[in-house]
Order: sequence, then structure tokens, then C-alpha cells
Amino acid sequence: MKNRLERRYGHQHLHFITCSCYRRLPLLRPARARDVFLKILDQVRTQYQFLLVGVVIMPEHFHLLMGGPPSSNPSRVLQVLKQRVSRKLRSKRRQRNSSAQLRLWQEPVSAALRCFWQRRFYDFNVWSQKKKAEKLHYMHMNPVKRGLVTHPNQWPWSSHCFYAGEETRIPFDRLD
Repeated sequence: MKNRLERRYGHQHLHFITCSCYRRLPLLRPARARDVFLKILDQVRTQYQFLLVGVVIMPEHFHLLMGGPPSSNPSRVLQVLKQRVSRKLRSKRRQRNSSAQLRLWQEPVSAALRCFWQRRFYDFNVWSQKKKAEKLHYMHMNPVKRGLVTHPNQWPWSSHCFYAGEETRIPFDRLD
């Protein structure tokens, strides 16, 4: 069967990206795991110099609204991001599982899990201000719709606070 996946890069569009953990397992459930993800996202952003317009990190997936990096493409950025996050979190899990602090970490899966991420990711080209606003709203409301919080500003692993004028952990690029 022929691969029908077609990604469109190089058109100066933003990319709305959704990437899920393996089998939609909540591998990002611990707050510490989401903190690690944000730290690595900021490092990858610095390395590849892409625009970061929005992000939300959920227990089993994440959304990014990003501009294409000047010297690469979003696929490469996602590959590096996913590899670094999975390596860091899996090494932390192995350290915790080998120690007596297993109950403090309480991971939903064993350290022997072969995959951390689904192989592919969803990429939607955002070509207008209307679509950008729609995708940001969708991302920011995701924790509310899932019942994790009652208002989007209560979810610290989101760019909503940036757009609300509050302090955030990583800088975002506002495109008005």
C-alpha cells in the first residue's frame, strides 16, 4: 500500500500539530512530565528557531501551533522533540522504578514500554487569522472540555496565560 501522507511545507503557513502518546496512554499525566516537555520544547525551539504561537500539553497528547523553522521543517522539529522527551522521561522512569520511591512516581505503564509516541502526527496548515484564532481557542479549551480544569488559565501547560497577559514558562511569538 502506498503512503498517502502529504505534508505541505515552505508556504509560510503556521502548522497546527497534534501528537499522541503511544496508544493514547497518559504518559504525560504527571505534572513533572509536562514540565520536562516544556523545558525540552524551549530547548528545541532555541535550536531550530521556529515560531511558537501556541501549545497545550495534555496527559496523552499535545498540540502545537508553530511556524516552520527557517533551516528545516516541522517534521524534523517534531522528530527531535519527541526523541528528547521520550528519552528523558523513560530514563527518569527507569531511575524511579529501580529505587524505593516507586509509589511517588506512579507511572501508568512499565519502564519496558517500547514506544512512547504514536509514529505519526497530525499537521494542519493554518493559512488565515481566522483559522489561527480557531486553533488557539481549540487548544486552550482542550483541558476544560476534558474536565481537567474549569477555566483555561488554570492549566499551566498551555499558552493561554500568555494570551491573557499572565506570566508563562516559555516565551511565545504573538502574530496579530
